[in-house]
Amino acid sequence: MKFSTFLLTALLLGCFQLMAKERQLYQIKIYHLKTTAQEARVDSFLQAAYLPALHRAGISTVGVFKPVAIDTADIRIYVLVPFRNMEQLLQLDKKLSADKAFHDSGRSYLDAAWNDIPYNRLESILLQAFPNAPVMTMPALSAPKTERVYELRSYESPTEQYHVNKVQMFNDGDEIGIFRQLGFNAVFYGAVLSGSRMPNLMYMTTFNNKADRDAHWKSFSADPAWKKLQAMPGYAHNVSKSEITFLRPTDYSDI
Repeated sequence: MKFSTFLLTALLLGCFQLMAKERQLYQIKIYHLKTTAQEARVDSFLQAAYLPALHRAGISTVGVFKPVAIDTADIRIYVLVPFRNMEQLLQLDKKLSADKAFHDSGRSYLDAAWNDIPYNRLESILLQAFPNAPVMTMPALSAPKTERVYELRSYESPTEQYHVNKVQMFNDGDEIGIFRQLGFNAVFYGAVLSGSRMPNLMYMTTFNNKADRDAHWKSFSADPAWKKLQAMPGYAHNVSKSEITFLRPTDYSDI
């Protein structure tokens, strides 16, 4: 009896350890829109149908963002969806298909005619969380959503091997630790598994406002640990292109 209890405890502990090591997957959906009417239609769909359906499907924290700088030629809405694992991602369409409330509340979007489309194109990026940041983190910000600045960064690498090296820089080199120590309020760090730009990694940091953002990056540039990490020859030339997008959460965003 004692042996059985011990064995059961060991098995449960092993399961918990595996769960603790499980890294989330992130989907970033980018709606590319031509008109403000399309923007309003997608907003309505996301707020009234899509996010509530994801909540019912067990995905409680979904981010919806728009660029701080408005581009009237390419209006964009970013949707960040976290998944526990690949199985949850693969089962989502099945759950949405069976969700009557989702179809009823999203009918204007879901049943749109070919000549009355709700968006121009829909882009999807799939990422896996970094080992040292395996799950999404909610930002601890005090400013209202209308003032917050969420910074989405994309780092492309010259080759797949350089990409692996840059990811190692964040994990083994503890670039993530520097961000944490300096209070960057990162939502996620992830390696792109599938997307239009590869090899690539992306991460999102958050700030109360633009001045707060600038102050944090100034402290990062001057940080001794970052200067030491940046100067290591083993991490040289691992980024060929970087892109920064400043975003603001919508009023219905969970993040």
